[in-house]
Amino acid sequence: MRLAPSTSPDTQFFWDGVRERRLLVQPCDGCGALRHPPRPMCPRCHSLAWTAIESAGRGRVLSAVVMRHPQYPWFETDPVVVLVELDEGWRLVANLVDVDSADDVMGAAVEVGYEDFEGDLTLPVFRVVAP
Repeated sequence: MRLAPSTSPDTQFFWDGVRERRLLVQPCDGCGALRHPPRPMCPRCHSLAWTAIESAGRGRVLSAVVMRHPQYPWFETDPVVVLVELDEGWRLVANLVDVDSADDVMGAAVEVGYEDFEGDLTLPVFRVVAP
């Protein structure tokens, strides 16, 4: 069984959105800054006010690594983990699927997808798309 991410009252909206196949981000109601990972206070203006909005889920790969250790039994191959800068200007770490290696993915255009696992777990993943 795949391990689920830890959640808190501050992150629950994000994971509920993922379960609904929606990629949500937290813009500050005070200054408009987007923040991820979710947290209660804006790091820019210190406002506690925010409203979740849906991201288009498209962006570019900023960094990529192949996770070789530790090996987890739920991965059939070594997963490619990417840092994606979404078009709205925020960043998310997730797996890049449908690729064999991290070679030639730097700067690649990607879009979000979702994978379901047992135990009512859904996780965001990215796939390379034509620019």
